[in-house]
Amino acid sequence: MTNIPFLDLQHINAPMRDELLAACARVIDSGWYIAGSELSNFERAFAEYCGSKHCIGVANGLDALTLTLRAWKEMGKLQAGDEVIVPSNTYIASILAITENDLKPVLVEPNIATYNLCPDNVRKAITPKTKVLLPVHLYGQLANMRDLIGIAREYSLLVLEDSAQAHGAVVEGKKAGSWGDASGFSFYPGKNLGALGDGGAITTDDDELAAILRALRNYGSHERYKNLYQGVNSRLDEIQAAILHVKLGYLDQDTMRRRAIANVYAQGISNKLITLPVSVDASVLELSSHVWHLFVIASEARDALKEHLAKNGIQTLIHYPIPPHKQGAYPELYDLSLPVSERIHSQVLSLPIGPTMSLADAGKVVDACNSFAL
Repeated sequence: MTNIPFLDLQHINAPMRDELLAACARVIDSGWYIAGSELSNFERAFAEYCGSKHCIGVANGLDALTLTLRAWKEMGKLQAGDEVIVPSNTYIASILAITENDLKPVLVEPNIATYNLCPDNVRKAITPKTKVLLPVHLYGQLANMRDLIGIAREYSLLVLEDSAQAHGAVVEGKKAGSWGDASGFSFYPGKNLGALGDGGAITTDDDELAAILRALRNYGSHERYKNLYQGVNSRLDEIQAAILHVKLGYLDQDTMRRRAIANVYAQGISNKLITLPVSVDASVLELSSHVWHLFVIASEARDALKEHLAKNGIQTLIHYPIPPHKQGAYPELYDLSLPVSERIHSQVLSLPIGPTMSLADAGKVVDACNSFAL
């Protein structure tokens, strides 16, 4: 029986229950359920939070990435066959957004310490067809954006941040969503800022891009019954926008609790069979910029460790067991040589972490990890 769940969404949402119910009631009573004031109010608030000029709410995080690339094609900045550099250990959604736009994903090995896109490897992968860098802020930690932005400027590349796991992550005073030309966010319920259903958003400072995205998400319509583009239906609805606006007010305090849990793990886990995550500041104890969507350890004995923790009542998950280039959806990528990515996918294990987890439970996880032996 699980005593410490990986993530307890019911417990997370309980303190906000009255506010969430009031937000839903406000939408129900308004009689306006799509593209109304709740959406525009949340978009303004989230753009301000991220430090961006625009926020465009969409149906989910995948659409956020897909529609941004699509908009750049409409703007003439991309064309079919152009290459997009993406980390080889990302979730498959990052790849799907690329191929959906008839673009070519170029999978690049990450930094083995941080799991994020490696600037040196990016530079080696650039060709005349390269048009976009797509850094993924994996597990809640910003990629090395200073170096990646420098490379992008050197080669005149667009930068699309995948910020699905990094709401509020900050380096050098700049948050996820404000570094690149645009950024895609997911509000899947388990995210640090999670809706009570699906949801996503794009942030950008580009006025033209924002205008095209607002049309693309709404059947390509910039004006009612007038369609400039062959768009889609990908709209963040009023109820989810109202819910997210409530939860945005709790995000920073939730992040502080995640950092406290991460600190217990970082200081307490001492088992030599376990490798701890490393922050961009090169120290697991320097946690100020990381929002810890996931606390991911690694072990060559991952499966045995997972079983050991389960026997101790601790639920863990694997993010992710199969790398994108080994998925059946992409047989053309199967023969790629990506040993670092394959090593990561075979060794990583995500420990429980969340804004309602107690420090006492975190201590129990530490004890269970330290008692693991082969």
